[in-house]
Amino acid sequence: MTWVLIFVAGGVGSWCRFRLDGVISRSWRHSVPIGTLTINMIGSFLLGLLTGHAMTHGGEASVLAVLGTGLMGGFTTFSTANVEVVRLAMSGRRGVALGLQVGMMVIAVLVALLGWTIGAAVG
Repeated sequence: MTWVLIFVAGGVGSWCRFRLDGVISRSWRHSVPIGTLTINMIGSFLLGLLTGHAMTHGGEASVLAVLGTGLMGGFTTFSTANVEVVRLAMSGRRGVALGLQVGMMVIAVLVALLGWTIGAAVG
């Protein structure tokens, strides 16, 4: 049954990503993909929060799999982020592409750490 819930949660996460990216794209008319960056940062923070709480206070493995692997796995998107970086580089904006790639990696780790810290402290 857990795998079905992971599947459904992944679909819900993907739908949320699609909707949020649409809202951000309509609000941010710029050639840098801020929507994907924002979504991945939110997902990194939430996954850090979930993991920090679970590691400190315990948690049922199936719930962690559904929320972490399913929901957050569907919500975040590493592949789209990389395609957007390549698109920027191929359009001659290599500096922007490099900045986006490095920025995504550094910020994702930092917000995951922040989420982990908060998750471990709450409960």
